[in-house]
Amino acid sequence: MDRYLIAELLPPFLFGVGLFSSVAVTIGTLFDLLRKISDAGLAPTTAIKIFLLQLPYFIAFALPAAMLLATLITYSRLSSDSELIALRSFGVHVYRLLMPAVCFGVVVTGICFWLNEFVVPAAKYEATQTLQVALNREQKDFQESNIIYPEYNKVTQPDGKRKEVMTRLFYAEEFDGERMKGLTVLERSRSGVNGIVVSESAVWNQAQNTWDFYNGTTYLVAPDGSYQHIMRFEHQQLQLPRAPLDFARKGRDYAEMNIAQATEQLKLISLSNDTKKIRKLEIRIHQKIALPFACLVFGLVGSVLGIRPQRTNKATGFGISVLIIFVYYLLMTLGDVFGLSGVLPPEIAAWLPNIFGITMSSWLLWRLAR
Repeated sequence: MDRYLIAELLPPFLFGVGLFSSVAVTIGTLFDLLRKISDAGLAPTTAIKIFLLQLPYFIAFALPAAMLLATLITYSRLSSDSELIALRSFGVHVYRLLMPAVCFGVVVTGICFWLNEFVVPAAKYEATQTLQVALNREQKDFQESNIIYPEYNKVTQPDGKRKEVMTRLFYAEEFDGERMKGLTVLERSRSGVNGIVVSESAVWNQAQNTWDFYNGTTYLVAPDGSYQHIMRFEHQQLQLPRAPLDFARKGRDYAEMNIAQATEQLKLISLSNDTKKIRKLEIRIHQKIALPFACLVFGLVGSVLGIRPQRTNKATGFGISVLIIFVYYLLMTLGDVFGLSGVLPPEIAAWLPNIFGITMSSWLLWRLAR
């Protein structure tokens, strides 16, 4: 029975992968590449390479939709042909009938996670770099000017309460990838600014984990705002964190990072205390885990809807699949909105569509089993 059900699931699943990924890649990449070939003179061979590099990204998004289509069409066909009635008449419980679809969903979830973690980030990044080089728009992987990096810490106030305030502000006018120029560093405490460093240039000393500042002035500020001490220097090492350098070196886009790279980026952003950016990246990290599990959720939803006594042809099944996919991505958008606004924790915001899908399918399955 398991072999039979898996064999029935496989053809519509492969059809769904091809269909949904083809539609997505055509809308998301192909039209844009064709326009660049005609307008920007992009070489056809380069366009084909970029197209192939973009393909894993759209296949990964097509897997959950294909899983939904396969289970819905397969179990609907078995139900309409009374094969499920025959199996249940032999004592096969409805839960047991869904086991092949669940196991198949677990396998597809693993494949989707592997694609999103090990294939898609590298392929997306390579596609972006290839396109930029081909169009002579190679972008530098660092911010060239006006680098502003604040640091926040909790400071004990005169009334004994601890409050999160900015304790350091790092500013550089220019950056060439190695050396920063036109620097101003402000050091603050609970009483206000207590130190200012103005320097012509600075570089990160990898061997000693310090900053080497050149041709500058150090100002020590008294609590009343007057200068306590002014010292000129040609070279001075300061024990400041490396974070401003990492911040200036632009990271990859979200889709071009795996979970480990996104986590490292989160650690860096956390030092700046930019709440909106922190929440957004936390949601994206959890979505990298939640999206593959959508294959299992969609497999369960499609199985439960298909196993109910009804007559659903392939066209109807495809229409229902599109509607469910629309609802899923609508809930994903709502999760983003609620997560970024702080209404929901990032974990709940990212998993909101899956939680809804599991809840609804469990309720329908419970009613069906009765």
